[in-house]
Amino acid sequence: MKIKFINTILNSALLAIGLTSSAHATVILYDQDFENPAAFVNNGGDVNIFNSVNTLYGNQPSGFTFAQQYTVETLLLTGNQAFGTGYTDTSGVGGNYALGMLSSVQNDLLGLSFDVSGYDFLNARMDISSIDLSVFSGPFVPPGAIPTFEFTLYDNPTGINGLGGGTILDSIQVSGTASARDVFDWTEVLLPLSTAGNTNGNVTLRIDLLSGGYASMDNFVIAASDSSGNISVPEPSIAILLATGLMVLGVARRKKA
Repeated sequence: MKIKFINTILNSALLAIGLTSSAHATVILYDQDFENPAAFVNNGGDVNIFNSVNTLYGNQPSGFTFAQQYTVETLLLTGNQAFGTGYTDTSGVGGNYALGMLSSVQNDLLGLSFDVSGYDFLNARMDISSIDLSVFSGPFVPPGAIPTFEFTLYDNPTGINGLGGGTILDSIQVSGTASARDVFDWTEVLLPLSTAGNTNGNVTLRIDLLSGGYASMDNFVIAASDSSGNISVPEPSIAILLATGLMVLGVARRKKA
């Protein structure tokens, strides 16, 4: 029985070694739920249109900056002004705040730049939803329109934050669902973007709403990884399990000696 117990611990420890090795091949570069804007101002209709994304979310984390084209609004999901009653998000996925951008009228863009070092993928996870504005020339979303976003990864050898240009490393399009103009219906998307061909590890992720009129995005988790789609990092329990397994092995060997 003791031998079986020890073998079980050892197998668990070896499994932990494999899991830890795999998980260590991923590093989180950016994690943002947009719940802590630095200076949100409701410019009417539960939208902050005059403050840039950098004004609200720059330096989260310290030193991080966005690049944007045109406005890229910040929406207040729990207000009471949009469409006269406020927005509806029954799932609660969006929390209090989310970003919004246009696909028509003007081409809103958002750029995020990172150093992926020697990792093979930039993996991004986020939630997207159709939504509309009742102010500032809105509404923009035709009935039944489905939002389609394009995520393009550019080589960025200068390392300068921008919207991306030059060599495209990878690109993915994803779509959400149609919803009422004042209702969020979130779709979770996972974006494994290959970094192959980058010059020195510096890349830029450009986000562009291609169609749907207007749409929102929230809950960004962006990671550099050797595995396609992996945004996981090691849990402390894995390290504890590994240490426990090795300790039991050492005790067993001492008793045998």
